[in-house]
Parts: sequence; structure tokens; C-alpha cells
Amino acid sequence: MTVTPVRWADDRLVLLDQTRLPVEEVEQGFERWEDVATAIRSLVVRGAPAIGVAAAYAVALAARASHATTFDALLADLETAARGLAATRPTAVNLCWAVERVKRVALSARARPLAEIRARLLAEAHAIREEDIAGNHAIGAHGAALVPAGARILTHCNAGALATAGYGTALGVVRAAHAAGKVALVWVDETRPVLQGARLTAWECVREGIPHRLISDVAAASVMARGQVDLVVTGADRIAANGDTANKVGTYSLAVLARHHGVPFYVAAPFSTIDPALPSGAGIPIEERDPAEVRCVGGRQIAPLESPVYNPAFDVTPAALITAIVTERGVFRPPYRF
Repeated sequence: MTVTPVRWADDRLVLLDQTRLPVEEVEQGFERWEDVATAIRSLVVRGAPAIGVAAAYAVALAARASHATTFDALLADLETAARGLAATRPTAVNLCWAVERVKRVALSARARPLAEIRARLLAEAHAIREEDIAGNHAIGAHGAALVPAGARILTHCNAGALATAGYGTALGVVRAAHAAGKVALVWVDETRPVLQGARLTAWECVREGIPHRLISDVAAASVMARGQVDLVVTGADRIAANGDTANKVGTYSLAVLARHHGVPFYVAAPFSTIDPALPSGAGIPIEERDPAEVRCVGGRQIAPLESPVYNPAFDVTPAALITAIVTERGVFRPPYRF
């Protein structure tokens, strides 16, 4: 069944509200870049590739809403939108990558009529979306080749269709392997504190008919120790030039556990997730989120409001713990030279 978290319809951006899953499937329409930025910040849309696609459309919306009559004035409005969007989720490199790509289209068309420039920006956002879907299928095919028959796969957070324009990266590998009859079971980490694994990955597995079992994050070590995990596959929000990878917090712990238990640990992500400007993961900005995400679960308070909270959204897994990185361009192994 098709999951479409990001699409363009009726001259507006339409997002599947992921904060309402798995209980409700509700879409929201957006006509202002500012509202898209709020949706990104509040996790209505999340996952690095999906954020990038949404941000590309947001720049196109900024161009459509601009009252500029000159190119320089239009570019100034686009720069304002770009800065606002970049500030929403600083760890996800796909966001800035997509925004800069759309801006380059505007710059290359400087001499063209403004109406044509606006149309070109929307066309570029469409292209980014379609390329992401095609790339995800390629990632799935490359990754499925690494999956043994009868595999029991552990994944963390949500790197499925919901985290992309469609199909998925890490869960795209699972989907492709499942279609090939290779998957015996997927262990789904619940992924605290926002529970993207429980709310989203499990939901996708149910829709796709993929055999799975939901576990608390702290149970991952036990299932590995019992020899019930054949490989780990996760997504990524930013990959440094040396292969160090930022992903949802808790990924680093899984990589350490996998190394201890001799379990291959794979990262699946679009090539655009690689940030060649960063030599190592030490330079990856780590977003810190609202303490309420830790103090509350499902809207219910579980900790004193007076208790200080450290709530990083991501952690960095050293390249030395990663068996291979799977992209649409193929499988990369250490030492990483992208």
C-alpha cells in the first residue's frame, strides 16, 4: 500500500500529519512557507529526506507568495525563507541541501521573467520529490542484496516511507528484502522519547504485511544476546565525510551493541545526506528538543516538572562501528571515500 507523506495538490503542499499516527490518518494543506517551517519543527513531517522535500516546496511557496517585482527583491524573500527553514531542524543536512538546490535554480534564471522563475522553483521541488522516491527504491535494491535469507532485522526510529517522499531508506531495504522473501522478522525499537518506531515504523509494517515485533529500546541488547538479530539497519540525518553518522538518539547504543555481539550494522540514506564539508561527526550540530518530550508520554506527565532534562534528538555513530553505508549509488564500506 502506498504511503505518501509529502505531495503537491490543488496548488499547495499536502503533508500527512505524523503526530496523529497511528490513531488517525490526517493530511494538512500548506500555502505559506512559515507554516511549513512550523510543521517541520513540530514533527508533522519528519525524517531527513522528507524534510528536504517539504523544504523545497516551502521555498517554492515563498516565491509564489512574494510580492516582489524585481529579481533581487524575490531573491531576498527566498533568502528569508531559506534562513527560517534551515533553523527548524539543524541536524538534517537534506533540508539545507534541498533549499540551496532550489535557490540555485532561481539564480540560474536571474534574467528570466519572475513568473517563469516561480514556475521553475516549483518544478525543481517536484523533481527533488521524484528523485527521492526513485533513489529510495535503488537504496532498497542495494541493501536487500546484503540481507541473508530468513533474516531477523532490527531497526530504530522510522526510516520508512513516512521519513521520505515514499518507500523509505532503512525500511526501504526491509521492504525490498521482504518482497524477495528474505525477511523472517523485523524488531522495531519503540524509539523514545517521541516513539517514532512504535507509532510510525510499526504502523508501516502493519500496512505492508511485514512480520515484526515491537520492543522497548532497552530490550535490544537482550534480543542480540539471544542470537535473534542478524543485522541492524538504520537511517541517517547527516553523514560526515569520514562516515561518522548522525541519526535518531539511541542509534549509537545499537551500534556498540551490534559490534559486541558480532552483528552487522548498516546505515541506509540518500547520497545527499553525506556532508562533504564536515570531516568528522564532531562537527555535526545536534538538535536539542523540548524537555516536555521526556517529561511526558502520550500527553501524560511522568516526571517532575522541576527535573532538568537533556533531550538531544540525535547522536553520532563513529564510522568504525558501521559495517557499510547504503545509498542509491551503491554500497560504501570503510574506509569511506564518497
